[in-house]
Parts: sequence; C-alpha cells; structure tokens
Amino acid sequence: MNMYCQSAFHQLEVVIASISEIAGQLTEEELALRPTEEKYSIGELLEHLSIIPAADGKVAESASEEEMNALYRSYSLQSKEEILERLFEHFSQLKTQYENYTEQDLHTETVSWWGVTYTRYEWLLQIVAHMYHHRGQLHAMLVHSYRKDPEILLFE
Repeated sequence: MNMYCQSAFHQLEVVIASISEIAGQLTEEELALRPTEEKYSIGELLEHLSIIPAADGKVAESASEEEMNALYRSYSLQSKEEILERLFEHFSQLKTQYENYTEQDLHTETVSWWGVTYTRYEWLLQIVAHMYHHRGQLHAMLVHSYRKDPEILLFE
C-alpha cells in the first residue's frame, strides 16, 4: 500500500477507535435516543457509521444504485456489539480492497451512481471525511442533546 493510503488508513483507525470508545460508554437504551425527529437515532447513526467502509468501498468501484440499495436493505444491526463488530469487519475489508490496488488503480477515475467522478484515492479521502463527519454528529448529539460528554480525544 502506498504511503498516502497508509496515512489515510491511519486516520480511519483514529476515527474508528474513538467511535468504538464512544459506543462503549453507551447503554443499549441510549441507542434509541433520537434528538431530532425524522433523523437518525444514536443507534441508527452508529449503524450507518459501521457500514460506511463497506458501502463507500463499493462506491469507489462504481456500484449501481440498485446494488447500493440492496446492501443497505440487507443491513440491520440490533446491538452495539453487532455494530462495532461490523465496523471493524468493514474497515478490514476496505483496507484489503485498497491494499490490492496498484498505483494505476488508485489513479483510475470511477463514477458514483449519482454521477460524481473521483479517483479511487479521492474516494478513500471521502471515506475518511464521511467517517469524521458522522463521528462529529454523534459527539454533538450526545453533548448538546443529552449532556453526555464522552470526554475522549477526537483527534491525535
């Protein structure tokens, strides 16, 4: 794996470790908390975070809208243990996917089902940004809606 991908995966390890630490502090009952009607509950947001490496990895391979919808429909986790298990599993799969790319593969442009074109390396950067974005949402939900500060480092 090239140096840039290694650095991106290090950032994914940082964000995943902090998500795991936050989730470890939550009770199963807290997963049902929904600070904003018609938006993700805490558990649904964690579930979404757990699928991002798998789903966005498929986007980097130009998966169709139908393939993505099928992936999301097949995905339903009930406990934080299941969520974290899948998060680590999907991270591992994404890492293997990127380890198998050549330099040429990383520079190859792919098109998402909604029409955005990026190189596979740029998709990896998007995955990092996507994970940090939702981790920030999770942190804000807990702190501002429920006065539950996980008191963890969000960045190294």
